[in-house]
Amino acid sequence: MTEHFASSPRRRVTRRAVLGGLGALALLMAGGTPARSAIVTAHDTRKLKLRHLHTGERIDVTYFRNGRYDPEALRKLNHYLRDHRDGTIHQIDPRVLDYLHDLSDRLGVSKRIDIVCGYRSPKTNALLRANSTGVAKRSLHMQGMALDIRMPGLRVKTVAKAAITMNRGGVGSYSRSNFVHIDCGRARHWGI
Repeated sequence: MTEHFASSPRRRVTRRAVLGGLGALALLMAGGTPARSAIVTAHDTRKLKLRHLHTGERIDVTYFRNGRYDPEALRKLNHYLRDHRDGTIHQIDPRVLDYLHDLSDRLGVSKRIDIVCGYRSPKTNALLRANSTGVAKRSLHMQGMALDIRMPGLRVKTVAKAAITMNRGGVGSYSRSNFVHIDCGRARHWGI
């Protein structure tokens, strides 16, 4: 009887919810912030105000509302963050959008965020690699999992340090080129 009860789907969901809630509470009490998905509410709204430095395009978009991602808004962001060199459109991972949203929220940025690079096609990545030492062969830009950004009025080092403390993925600091790389891959950092 005990085995059957322990393997009951209802029991597992309830236990996970309780353990997840306790984990988030422990993280908050320790001064951290739980992953965005752990604290979604029905009133949670996520917006981005962006300016693409290469295309000159601007976008103001609410991509998450009422507890879910807005497919049309994500489609617009996929187009907006396309490879600006060859026009290739690729699906952008919502986790990197959430990372950018939460980072700008943490830094109190209400102005438009500059996009240096979003999606990068394999052809573009190879071209950039041939002309620069700072481009990864398997860049997460090619998977729609990375963004290169500038935050208005903030130094690269300030933005990079804030991103690192979030422990949400990769963070690269490029002070000479004046941008910060963020991605939703494994947590790591460079250039700091």
